[in-house]
Amino acid sequence: MKIRRIATDHDKNGHAIVSSDEVCQGVSGRPGHERCDLWKSPDGAVFRFVEYQPGVAPRNHRTETVDYAVVISGEIEMDLDGTTLHLKQGDTLVQRNTIHNWINRGSKPCVIAFVLVPLKGGKDAVG
Repeated sequence: MKIRRIATDHDKNGHAIVSSDEVCQGVSGRPGHERCDLWKSPDGAVFRFVEYQPGVAPRNHRTETVDYAVVISGEIEMDLDGTTLHLKQGDTLVQRNTIHNWINRGSKPCVIAFVLVPLKGGKDAVG
């Protein structure tokens, strides 16, 4: 997975500039899973893309964040303590610190864009 990342900033006169323009190469921690962390802010927020290949190795986990997710391509299932939620391209999700697992039972890769926002004091806003 290669994703072009462009970041803007301001020059010494306060004018808008492009501060970086580069390709983020995907990294993988397990078979069938590749991610690009496009941005990490000082407060711990992360903007990332993840590609889940068909048959990706399972990994139940809980993030200490509120995760905003948009399925960019493909389809995937999210397991929540035995409840399965099917997501497809264009679906969005607000994942609020729950134990979950991503499972790609399809025949094509699934790419999801995530923004992870750290929890402050263990609570998040309910919308």
